[in-house]
Amino acid sequence: MRKISKEELSEILKQHKIWLESDYNLGSRANLSGANLSGANLSYTELSGANLEGANLSEANLSRATLSGANLSEANLSRANLFRTNLSGATLSGANLSEANLAYGDLEGANLSEANLSEANLSGANLYIANVSEANLSGANLSYSDLEGANLEEANTCRANISEAKLSEAKLSEAKLSEANVSGVNFSEANFSLPPQLKRKLL
Repeated sequence: MRKISKEELSEILKQHKIWLESDYNLGSRANLSGANLSGANLSYTELSGANLEGANLSEANLSRATLSGANLSEANLSRANLFRTNLSGATLSGANLSEANLAYGDLEGANLSEANLSEANLSGANLYIANVSEANLSGANLSYSDLEGANLEEANTCRANISEAKLSEAKLSEAKLSEANVSGVNFSEANFSLPPQLKRKLL
C-alpha cells in the first residue's frame, strides 16, 4: 500500500486540477492507485477521471466530491462518506463499499459489477443505467433510488430495502430478492426471470 503525505497529495490534486482545466494539455492526471488514503478528508475535491484503482479510502470523507469517470476498481471504500458524491460513469467494479454512505449520490452509468455494497446506504441515489451485476447489496438501503435501466443481474439484494425505488427497464435476471423490502416498487416494466410464483407475487 503506497503511503501519500499531505504535501504530496496536495500537489497531486493541484496538478490534476490543472490537467482538467487545460483540457488535459497541462498538469497531470491524478494517479493514486494503491494509495493509502484511509480516513482522508477529500470532501468537495475534484477528482474526475482520476486513477484510484486499489486505493484504500476506508472511512474517508468524499462527500460532495466529483469522481465522474474515475477508476476506483478494487478500491476499499468501506464506511466511507460519499454523500451526494458525483460518481457518474466511474468504474467501481470489485470495490468494497460495505457500510458506505452513498445517499443521494450520482452513480449514473457507473460500473459496480461484483462490488461489495452490503449494508451500504444508497437511499435516493441515482443509479440510472448503472451496472450492478453480481454485486452484493445484502442489507443495503436503496429506498427511493433510481435504478431505471440498471443491470442487477445476479445481484444479491437479500434483506435490502428497495422500497419506492424506480426499476423500469431494470435487468433483474437471477437477482436474489429474498426478504427484501419491495413495498411501493413497480416491477411491471422490469426485465427479469424468476420462478412464476414469485413473479406473480411481485407483480
